[in-house]
Order: sequence, then structure tokens, then C-alpha cells
Amino acid sequence: MAKGTLYNKVWDAHVVEKLPTGQYQLFIGLHLIHEVTSPQAFDMIAEKGLKVAYPSRTFATVDHIVPTKSQTRPFQDSEAEQMMEAIEKNVKNFGVSFFDFKSGKQGIVHIVGPENGLTQPGMTIACGDSHTSTHGAFGTLAFGIGTTQVRDVLATQCLSMDTLKVRRVNVNGKLKPGVTAKDVTLYIIQKLGVKGGIGYAYEYGGDVFDAMTMEERMTVCNMAIEGGARIGYVNPDQTTFDYIKGRPYAPAGDKWDKALAYWKSVASDKNAEYNDVVNFKAEDIEPIVTWGITPDQSVGVNDKLPEVSSFSADEVKTVELAYKHMELKPGQSIKGTPINVAFIGSCTNGRISDLREAAKVAKGRKVSKTVRAFIVPGSQQVKAQAEKEGLDKIFTEAGFEWREAGCSMCLAMNPDKLQGNEISASSSNRNFIGRQGSKTGRTMLMSPAMVAAAAIEGKVADIREVLK
Repeated sequence: MAKGTLYNKVWDAHVVEKLPTGQYQLFIGLHLIHEVTSPQAFDMIAEKGLKVAYPSRTFATVDHIVPTKSQTRPFQDSEAEQMMEAIEKNVKNFGVSFFDFKSGKQGIVHIVGPENGLTQPGMTIACGDSHTSTHGAFGTLAFGIGTTQVRDVLATQCLSMDTLKVRRVNVNGKLKPGVTAKDVTLYIIQKLGVKGGIGYAYEYGGDVFDAMTMEERMTVCNMAIEGGARIGYVNPDQTTFDYIKGRPYAPAGDKWDKALAYWKSVASDKNAEYNDVVNFKAEDIEPIVTWGITPDQSVGVNDKLPEVSSFSADEVKTVELAYKHMELKPGQSIKGTPINVAFIGSCTNGRISDLREAAKVAKGRKVSKTVRAFIVPGSQQVKAQAEKEGLDKIFTEAGFEWREAGCSMCLAMNPDKLQGNEISASSSNRNFIGRQGSKTGRTMLMSPAMVAAAAIEGKVADIREVLK
């Protein structure tokens, strides 16, 4: 049993009561909503004549279905327009704060929360989206929920939940040049598997996480869910506090001092006990590329694809399907694999630091004539900052399309989709069959810099060689 961990401390601080089922009723400090999983939830509470219990703790934005090429209303997709109209009506009727296009704060929900200072250490955070684990980078317990649970939080600000075990994931040493937070999280998933974290909260720590920026920590925590963990978090430290201070919803004055004392208190104790501890060496991590149809099917950019015989019996069927779908073969190099599409964006890698790294690759170079490449900022604020720095010009001069904020091709619930069996280099989080809008489309996950390099070369390339 874990003791003295951030998970235990924050959980205990938010438990309302233990239920007869053995679950716990947990108070939710911050509820983030978007246009896809909220309409039915609002309808359900309206049918019962209920109000939103704590509208001051609920914030909405739009991201999944919004087009990124033109956001002129009405949207060409009638279903997307209906979802947009529904959330506009609901936030007005129920008194919920809404980051819409006019606000200048619209964007992907997991980027909007942190950049506005809503996400703070010691919180419980829920959202009807699986990648809510992103917010764990701040030392929160953040998790995705389904539509009926969105209803429950709207109506009561509470959820019925089971406790989790806690696994400490240490990465010590120093990362090699060209290796990013995206490579770290893909490496951890590769080693522990997509089911390895089931029943766990992952506490990320060690030299590498201590040295990471908040945006890098968000990238890793974002994909905790891809490793099977319900929650992924990093203990709050000075890096966390410096990031939050001065943001619109951050505490100020005496409230800041009080908040800071609480935030420091929730960090795991030095002698904390964990259900499991795993250790990785930073120097073992290379730039990673996925080759299959699950996020753990990956290799270093200079490695050969694994033989089917190297997998366990219960993995063989999925591995064989992956090779068939991806049109790849065991033993071949992943480097040099031709691509058709390059996508940089998503809640994993659509932040300003991600765009800066991609721009370093794009500057003075040209996108291959065989590649359709586009950049989708994660929020209106990221877009504005990038344009202030001239990153948009670097991208457009190189041949990338510069888009409006949204989820875009990460899940393709919008016009941004793969066509036919196109293969994409993507900075997003999932490579499932059909994930990017085509049943025969193929996705390779990698860091934003690696995506930019692939766009330039027209094929998977080693970022370290491209930047030589």
C-alpha cells in the first residue's frame, strides 16, 4: 500500500465519504468541459430540473470538432455546428465560464487549463476526455471521465471512484541531444506496455523530470493514459510555482502565500512508500518512432523493426495485424519510411515550446513535395505567441500550412483527416487503426522535431542528422 505520496494526500483531502459499494465519493476541485461529451450531460441534468452545483469550478472550451482551416460560422459540418450551438446554449443557461473564439482563450482543453492558471497543485481535476492526465504535471489527480460522469460532476461536483495503487517511475541521468519529453514518454510506454499501468497512478520522478519544463512534464503526463495508468503526475516544485504565478486564475497576494504552503505540503514525502518502483536510464533513450497500431509498438529511429517471435504469445495477433496494417516488415529500418502527411499539434505537443522546436528544423528548409504538412497551435494564446515570435512565417516559408487552434488530426472529428492509406508522421498520442480519420490510414507517433524532420525529408529521419 502506498503511503505519504502526493496521490494519497490529495485523495484523502478530497474524500467526502466511503460508500457502501467500497468506492469513495470524491470531491472534484476543477471540472473542464468541451463540446463533445457535455451536450448529453447537460440534457440529463436539465431533464431532472437540476443546476450546475459549482459553476465557478466549471470551465468550458471547444476543441474536438472545430475546423482549423476556417472557423467561420456556421461550420460546414452540420453536426459540428449543432455541437457548437449546444455548448453555447448550455454555458449560458447554466452560468458556466466559456473560452470561445471571441475570448482569445479558446483551444484544446488540456492546454487552456494550465495556460490560464486554472490547473494548480493539490487539485482533483476531471474532464470528459481521456487525456485529462495532462494536468498531473502540476501535482494534481487528473483523470478522464465518461458522459454520465460529466453529468454527475455537473450536478454534484463529486464522483464515485476506486482507489489506485501508486507506481514511481524514475528516469535518472541526462538525456542525449535530440531526445525530448515525447521520446521519454514513448520509451516508458514501450517498456511497461499499454496495459502496464492498469490500476495505477504513475508518479514520474528522477533527474530527467526534475530538469523538465512544465510543458515537457505535460507531454509525459498526457500519455500516462496510453500506458494504461488512470493518472500520471509529477510532484510540484519551484518550476511548477514559477509557471503558475501571474496567470489569470492564479492566486495573488496573501492567497498566493497560502496556496504555496498547501502546494508544497502535498508533494510526496522523501520516505514515501510505493506499491511499485521502476527505474530507467536517460542515456538509454533515443528519438522514438511508433511502427504499429498501439503506442507501445515503437523503436528507436535507428533500430530495426522487431521480429514477431520476440513477442509473447498473447501479443502475436496484435503484432501481426500491426505489420499488415502498416505495410511494414520485421527486420526493416523505420528510418527512411516514406510519409504522406506531417501533423504537428494536439494536447500532447501543441504548445509554444513544441512549435519552437519544430521551427528550428523548418527554418531555411522546404517541406518535401510529396508531403502535406500542417501546424495546428493548441490554443489561441499559443497561436498569438507563435506569431509574435515569427514562427508562423518560418513554417509557411518552409511549406507548412499554418492553422487555427483545435484538436485537428489527432482524432479527426473535424475536416483534418488522412485520406486512403496515407501514412502520417504525427506529434499526437494515438496510432490506433482509424484514429486519424481513415480506416486504412497509418500513423507513426514521434516528437514535433522528428515530425518536422520527416516533413522536410519526405521520410522518417533522425533529427540529429538533419540538424547537423
